[in-house]
Amino acid sequence: MIELHPLVGHQDARDALIRARAAGKLPSALLVRGMRGVGKQRLALWLAQLQLCEAPTDEGPCGSCRPCRLALGLEHPDLHWYFPLPRPKGVAGDRLAEALEAARADALAEIREEPLKASLADEMQGLYLGLMQSLRRRAQSRPTMSDVQVFIIADAELLVPQESSPEAANAILKLLEEPPAATRIILTSSEPGRLLPTIRSRAVPLHLAPLSRDDVESFLATRCGVDDTTARWAASLGQGAIGRALGFLPDGDDLGPLESVRRDAFALLEAALSDGRGAAFAAALEQRSSGARRLIDLFAFLEDWLRDLAAVAAGAEDRLISRDARTRLRETVARLSLSPAAVTSAYPALEEARELARGNVNPQLIMTRMLTRIRRSLRAPAASTASA
Repeated sequence: MIELHPLVGHQDARDALIRARAAGKLPSALLVRGMRGVGKQRLALWLAQLQLCEAPTDEGPCGSCRPCRLALGLEHPDLHWYFPLPRPKGVAGDRLAEALEAARADALAEIREEPLKASLADEMQGLYLGLMQSLRRRAQSRPTMSDVQVFIIADAELLVPQESSPEAANAILKLLEEPPAATRIILTSSEPGRLLPTIRSRAVPLHLAPLSRDDVESFLATRCGVDDTTARWAASLGQGAIGRALGFLPDGDDLGPLESVRRDAFALLEAALSDGRGAAFAAALEQRSSGARRLIDLFAFLEDWLRDLAAVAAGAEDRLISRDARTRLRETVARLSLSPAAVTSAYPALEEARELARGNVNPQLIMTRMLTRIRRSLRAPAASTASA
């Protein structure tokens, strides 16, 4: 049986949870917050294991009792992990809940076979009402093997922006308001501000800070078998998140999924800043005419590139995320005579585009408006200098 990889870092959070459990003060509902890929779900699974363990120690779950082994293999009958899934096509009503449960079982089987995967945003998935109704029904039953049942709801912010989301969020809210005595709920979110305020108010928050670059680099080298140079490069781009760093690792001869998006985002920036406007319009028209939510990761990397431009303009190159692009960033700053303030003025365009994408507006329209506004913000300093 393949087991989950060891939990890396977050020792202060672990120590606090161990003390709370020993004192019988673990909250019935916990909201684990932190950047995408930082280890929120792995910590949630560790905490579930801690609560199900027969002989916990001062360092956490024992790791050797039967409940621990079952939890590590995602097979404990009282550990229930719910995460966003694609909406099954052509299914509705009661059959939708059944189809979502079957999809969740299939996804768990895949995770058992390959537990180490990059953390990627996919807003075409959601925590749908049928899935949450299934969770509520299960929570009303008695534990099978232990004294408690533990429910993990991953990426809980996706209770909000999806179809039927108010009902899905309300289904969880009712459970949080009146949780059965033997039930523990752990929500994780990289965007807790998108959760309903009533849900946030009923869960105790726990923030996970980014890991050290050394911890991420060591994990990549030892667990993924990559060379030291690649591990160092991916760890730098990972910004303290193992799940993010994994997305930059090559997949055979192919780029890692996040590295591909990172390059696409830089190409968009170059199109916006080209001498003529044609490149920006061409880049916008290359987008599909539907599925705007898929642009969320692209916009996140565009934000990183803008941040790096501002760092170079401010003379703070030691704070770069994409250090491998230092020369190109310098050239862009010099060519356009960019100031940090000019780069900052481009952020509202990006934020607007992100919200429009979540509303599933036509991607070509979103991209045209965003690139035009970014161009206006970043090329204005150069135009002013030329006219002077």
